[in-house]
Amino acid sequence: MTEIVGTSLPRPDATGKVTGTTRYPADLMQPDTYHLQVVFAGRPHARILAIDAHEALNQPGVITVLTAKDVPYNAYGLIDSDQPVLCDDVVRFEGDKVALVVARTKKAALAGASAVKISYEDLPAVTDAREALKAEAPLVHAGRSSNQLFHFPLRKGDSQRAMAEADIVLEESFSTSWQEHAFLQPEAGIAYIDAQGKLVVETAGQWLHEDRRQIAAMLQLAEEEVIVRYAAIGGAFGGREDLSIQHLLALAAWKLKHAVSLVWTREESIIAHHKRHPVHIHCRWGAKRTGEIVAVEAEAVADGGAYASTSVEVVKVIALFMTGSYEIPNLTVDAYAVYTNNVPCGAFRGFGAPQAHFACESMVTRLALALNLDPIEIRHRNLYREGSIEPTQHPVPSGVSAIPVLERCAQEIHTGWGYTQIAGQWFSPEQPSEPHLKRGIGIASGIKNIGYSFGFLEKATATVEIYGEAELERAVVRIGAADVGQGSHLALRQIAAEVIKIAPEKITMICDDSQEAPNAGSASASRLTFMAGRAVHDAALEARERWSFTDEYQAYATSTYHAPTTTAINPSTFRGTPNYCYGYTAQAVEVEVNTLTGQVSVERVISVHDVGKAINMQQITGQVEGCLAQALGYALLEHFQVRDGRVQTSHLSTYLLPTALDMPLDITSVILELTDPNGAFGARGMAEMPLIPFAAAVAHAIYDATGIWLTQQPMTPERVLNALTSSRHSDSISHD
Repeated sequence: MTEIVGTSLPRPDATGKVTGTTRYPADLMQPDTYHLQVVFAGRPHARILAIDAHEALNQPGVITVLTAKDVPYNAYGLIDSDQPVLCDDVVRFEGDKVALVVARTKKAALAGASAVKISYEDLPAVTDAREALKAEAPLVHAGRSSNQLFHFPLRKGDSQRAMAEADIVLEESFSTSWQEHAFLQPEAGIAYIDAQGKLVVETAGQWLHEDRRQIAAMLQLAEEEVIVRYAAIGGAFGGREDLSIQHLLALAAWKLKHAVSLVWTREESIIAHHKRHPVHIHCRWGAKRTGEIVAVEAEAVADGGAYASTSVEVVKVIALFMTGSYEIPNLTVDAYAVYTNNVPCGAFRGFGAPQAHFACESMVTRLALALNLDPIEIRHRNLYREGSIEPTQHPVPSGVSAIPVLERCAQEIHTGWGYTQIAGQWFSPEQPSEPHLKRGIGIASGIKNIGYSFGFLEKATATVEIYGEAELERAVVRIGAADVGQGSHLALRQIAAEVIKIAPEKITMICDDSQEAPNAGSASASRLTFMAGRAVHDAALEARERWSFTDEYQAYATSTYHAPTTTAINPSTFRGTPNYCYGYTAQAVEVEVNTLTGQVSVERVISVHDVGKAINMQQITGQVEGCLAQALGYALLEHFQVRDGRVQTSHLSTYLLPTALDMPLDITSVILELTDPNGAFGARGMAEMPLIPFAAAVAHAIYDATGIWLTQQPMTPERVLNALTSSRHSDSISHD
């Protein structure tokens, strides 16, 4: 039998998706299903004085209007249950939900929602995270002493002394903005009571069992009384980690004992679900003339919005990666998550690492240029190696490939792009004939943890059943792992097939039902190939061995893989084991800048990744290219704007996403396979990696082309043009 792992097998779900026969959550509605409509707050901060549903209940087709009094336990959240299902006293952002209208048709539900009368007393809104930290700022959550949700400090060595002894110290501030997940399929689903009296919610998400836990807690039910099933999932990127409509569907179906459905419009989705955190970073970096980076001091303030979501964990990641993948002996880092009356922020591909790398990688390049060093060389001198000590004073987990990916990236610039260095100086691209067009090259390195961090119990469980008499005939793999479009189900199938030695098409995958599939954790943190893959590998191996040594027609095994232990950071010593595995990347970007308009065009990209072992190479290169589109949007186009707590870009016509015409024709994906010691067949996750350093590489390329640094993301034409104009003005003054 030929090797299955490493083969680019076609996706089993591809035909259905391209022909339209695949059923997504919005395709599940039945003729007699009731329709739901949310009544949103529509204001950033206000006290609810009264809710009058009388007129709404008199609308034709309206069955009922649910409010906070109908919710058994009116709080939910991934980590902190600080968000009400339906607000009863205060609304804290415009996407807060106040009432839920149930009607026989969608038209009737909309009419009913518009007829619900809510009296508000507007309260002062705090919409700037740094202002929110001030003692006199209005409180987003009454009863708290401040709007500070979380403070995460890291200390290592003596940064004050090291800065004083450094040959050069550079200081800068950076800011990043919100980013909308913009998954293809907006939030949708159905819920009903099945023949056994259990509550069933069919929707799309990233973690079956976590959705079930929160729904059961809200309704005060045993988890076994709730079943969560996922239909086909049209993208997630972290945007489906938090509950959006699952609990609303569950509440209505449980109250009415009738099937209900809900499909959000794109505007409702944009206003109501969480976003990537905007972060303001101020930092100082010190280095020796040799290029050794000796100290970093940084403060990061992240806007968490109205509710906690995963802000606490995101801020930890921001702090950890404020020094990127570099071993720096002295550091002082303070990272804050702050409550505001803006849209809540939570998980998004990269989980804090892109924001940190935008600052970190820009500063490393600036140090190189100030010291007249090659930006590749300064990285090579400071990057992690086996045994390097990370910011929490713990050795970096084994499998460190920061230098190999950087070296391969530099090699690709030479061999792939044909650029050579002259006397060790930075690459110089050929310039266009038009004088207003300037080309430049940028480079950046990146690091991101695989899996959960800082002491969170990391495990995944899989069950494998195999059947056959003289030879193996078929197998069933059960694992509650969401495939949000990344192809995890095929990767898991290939791992099982390789271990069992059976054709992949003879394996049945059961992954999308909380009652049938054991808990594998979330489709997040680039963890499923590593964690779920290892669980499937171990269960398949045990089942195969049992079948080989018995005369029975079938064999069965369940395996739970526990990842290597991580720990919380000691608040006194700042020591700890934050992660058990990292992924590494290096990228080169060539851009063309129109100095008349400020337009930046990405012409070429090299993206190098160590994946441990490619389970399916085509899926990996697809992940790289798709992620680069999202990275390009984050770096240059996607300007999510909020004014006074109200989203100004609530449509895709105003929130600009990259299209095929914005993407470079020349994308070089280079995949290294430096085996991870714990992953199945040596595999490690990589789905987030192409987004991590990209914005910093683009910023470097813009500088290389024009001589100006951009410190605000996204680097829109307006910002580029303003920076160019300011630079010309400064030059004219200096010449005067």
